[in-house]
Amino acid sequence: MNGARVEFRGLRRRFGNTVALDGLDLTAEPGELLALLGPSGCGKTTALRCLAGFEHPDEGEILVDGSDITRVPANRRDAGMVFQSYSLFPNLNVKDNVAFGLRVRKAPTARRHARAQELLELVGLPSIGERYPHQLSGGQQQRVALARALALEPRVLLLDEPLSALDAKVRVNLREEIRRLQLSLGITTIFVTHDQEEALSVADRVAVLRAGRLEQVADPATLYDRPATPFVAEFVGTMNHLPGRVSGDKVTVLGQELPVEGPVPDSADVNVLIRPEAVLLTPDEDGDGKVLVSSFRGSTARLRVQLPDGSEALADVPGHHSVRLAPGTAVRVALVERPVLVSVASSGEHGR
Repeated sequence: MNGARVEFRGLRRRFGNTVALDGLDLTAEPGELLALLGPSGCGKTTALRCLAGFEHPDEGEILVDGSDITRVPANRRDAGMVFQSYSLFPNLNVKDNVAFGLRVRKAPTARRHARAQELLELVGLPSIGERYPHQLSGGQQQRVALARALALEPRVLLLDEPLSALDAKVRVNLREEIRRLQLSLGITTIFVTHDQEEALSVADRVAVLRAGRLEQVADPATLYDRPATPFVAEFVGTMNHLPGRVSGDKVTVLGQELPVEGPVPDSADVNVLIRPEAVLLTPDEDGDGKVLVSSFRGSTARLRVQLPDGSEALADVPGHHSVRLAPGTAVRVALVERPVLVSVASSGEHGR
């Protein structure tokens, strides 16, 4: 399969008074897995449905390899789609479910069966072709749905929260399998999810949407380490909000002066956005911080710490350090020296 270049240009879509897409400009490069990430109502599923042909934008264009498909019927878009619900035909066995699209296209029976078996082997289910959907687990049903979406060799694969109905362990295993298949096939894939861990773990790039607009698109490491806006910083990963005071392009927080990255609010009093792993703790009997809670997570431990001003913050430390940072331990608190984002100060945000 050859991956296609997919472009959203100025896409707008309204449902009554609700703006689902507000001028979305976004490109998926050939063969990449692009995750659309954001809270409910941000427009990510609407964008996917417009690409699939199930919705039509009010304004803008959708291009695949430079060809405008905005008004092309869904069945002529050369895209395969996997939904949150498995959507398998209960009256057809697994092999016939996978081969359904080929049957619609009147492919010869032998070709349909051979292709279905080939795809079942590809998704790791070579021996279940004669079973029916009710005889399969949720993870197996979603693998069958994936095989069916690939049967017609689409140039674009669309995944609409395909793992959200599965339990945690199956979800992790299947997302890794989807990524392996996507890489081996080289198919351009658009993956909609509200799960940040899911997006960061499988995507080449992640596009964060908010209120129908693109906030940032970047590779997972850049998105996490260098969020472009406070919204992205807060939505992707865990973020502390520590009180600080801005002066010029610097902010003073916990007695340290750090450079400000991005826009600076007019207000001098701000919240400083700090990742838990950027909070450094040193046991110190004379320290004016205190460990309140410690949650062991294996290779890491997450601590809730009372700061000198009485506010609280989360700190991530190596798991083996948690023994010397037990609840009640007095600590000295410092921050990693690196640029930080700031936002307008408001109450009740610390340690989020």
